[in-house]
Amino acid sequence: MMEMTELSKVMRDGGVVGAGGAGFPSYAKLNKDADTIILNCAECEPLLKLHRQVLEKHAQEITFALDTIAKAVEADRVIIAIKPGYKEAIAAVNKCISNYKNMSVGLLPEIYPAGDEVITIYETTGRIVPPGSIPISVGVTVFNVETALNVARMLNENKPVTYKYITIAGEVKHPVTLKAPLGITYGELIELAGGATVENPVLIAGGPMTGNICYASDVVTKTSNAVLVMPEHQYIVDKRTTPVGISMKRAMSVCCQCMLCTDLCSRNLLGHPIEPHKFMRAVSSGVTTDTSAYLNTFFCSACGLCELYSCGQNLNPRTLIGITKGQLRKNGIPVPKDIEVKPVNKQREYRTVPMSRLIARLGLRKYDLPAPLDETLVKTDSVKLKLSQSIGAPSVACVKPGDKVKAGDVVANAPEKLGVPIHASIDGVVSEVNDKFVVIKAQ
Repeated sequence: MMEMTELSKVMRDGGVVGAGGAGFPSYAKLNKDADTIILNCAECEPLLKLHRQVLEKHAQEITFALDTIAKAVEADRVIIAIKPGYKEAIAAVNKCISNYKNMSVGLLPEIYPAGDEVITIYETTGRIVPPGSIPISVGVTVFNVETALNVARMLNENKPVTYKYITIAGEVKHPVTLKAPLGITYGELIELAGGATVENPVLIAGGPMTGNICYASDVVTKTSNAVLVMPEHQYIVDKRTTPVGISMKRAMSVCCQCMLCTDLCSRNLLGHPIEPHKFMRAVSSGVTTDTSAYLNTFFCSACGLCELYSCGQNLNPRTLIGITKGQLRKNGIPVPKDIEVKPVNKQREYRTVPMSRLIARLGLRKYDLPAPLDETLVKTDSVKLKLSQSIGAPSVACVKPGDKVKAGDVVANAPEKLGVPIHASIDGVVSEVNDKFVVIKAQ
């Protein structure tokens, strides 16, 4: 059995971070207070396909990694959290988990955002992570599918993170999930998917609910999971391009306090004190006496349901909440502590949002197509490796122009603070180095 300190070093040396979201360095999640390890295979957002496909192809390696992690932290059980519709992935897992007595499948409902780890934990264990807390506060640690696979590659082959699975979907000829070297441009991947099928396409990095507008010149990082190619005036594009000033004016003029944003809020339904309608009332009227309306924005998960699904007035609560949270942090306002969690809303079962209904609401039905996994590593002439690809301080380049490197070589050392090293994703010669990135030209 591998000790936790040894496993932590393996994960850090391999540059393993959460392969989605903010990219929290995975070694820092190891904690002996965890009695439960959860693999999150919710495939949280519409159109994303990679986690279920990767789990199907690599179930043996992934379950091995989860078992190693569980033993290292002395956790009692491992739960594979997955939706029942992912039949091929479930079948692959079931063939493996018989080898591990404390490992089981936990079925998640077909709702959004089932992949929010707070929701995943509640659906599989019945535990509620307190507002402002992290999963370990309730004895749980969560890893996603690709993160676990990266741990397995280090354990079995001593291979660090050099590539990323990424789904290319939307207005492309051939939706596909590619195995892409870190630092390759999104534009190259779109061309491998047959190219855009509309003029003036808008690119969204990530899912339609939480992703951000990006550009063909942007590059793949350790947290990239999808690029959606959308028409210029598709609903989710229009929502992301609405100026903040317009969003505020609309809130001031037409918010009718119908409360649907709060009634359908996934965190509110679990008893967290986030109430978007109260925030909208306060911010649109300039009310400053109800400080809780502002402070409780810290507990928003930014899932986007309030502005992309719930609001009948086409307002943007999530956007305005995000700005407010940023201002609070900038001014040094701390997250409220010791917040009392209310009981789970008795109407929760009837207020959750089915994934099929969300896809229809977003106007994405025509794009909800298979995106087959291609395990061939994509080739490229050059890569631009960002030195900041996860939470924590940026890595520090340790190469110089003219240096020859091979895929897997360290090109940037981990900072002393929370962080991991960056490794070359292709064989080649370093052509440019600065405090933001390292460029490698293929040979």
